[in-house]
Amino acid sequence: MDARLLAEHIPSLRRYARALTGDAWAADDLVQDTLERACSKWRLWVAGSDLRAWLFTVMHNTFASQVRRRPPPHSVVPLDDVTQELRGGVDPGRDQGTGLDLQRCLMQLPEEQRAVLLLVTLEDLSYAEVAKVLGIPAGTVMSRLSRARVRLQELMDGACAPVRPGLRRLK
Repeated sequence: MDARLLAEHIPSLRRYARALTGDAWAADDLVQDTLERACSKWRLWVAGSDLRAWLFTVMHNTFASQVRRRPPPHSVVPLDDVTQELRGGVDPGRDQGTGLDLQRCLMQLPEEQRAVLLLVTLEDLSYAEVAKVLGIPAGTVMSRLSRARVRLQELMDGACAPVRPGLRRLK
């Protein structure tokens, strides 16, 4: 195995992992797990085939396995969040003018739609490459991409905007 082959793909793996997980630490862990798995399964990669697509497949499968192993989410809201909301406070580090939080909206998409959207738009993979990475038909890629774009637009148009107590959005 040539480490240089893997190293040139690390930036795109990190970018995709960050978009999948929504968290820098979790993304770094996912990249690490992906690279470890890729090194241990190196013999499965066919020389001359698309290494980038193979690495994305390894990452996608690793992420899917991690999601399946997670305990169900708790419906408990941290007390600090509740206190801040009751006071009408807003995070001072947040840009109040934009009201759009793309990362938060992306994380609200179903995982299968988010994966397709990110691979096509962020990583510029073709529909055929995405189908191969995710192990689904190309028609399913196009369908999921269409639904993801529509849902993301809906979220960006208002459902994902930060909640501001006492304010209403008028169109």
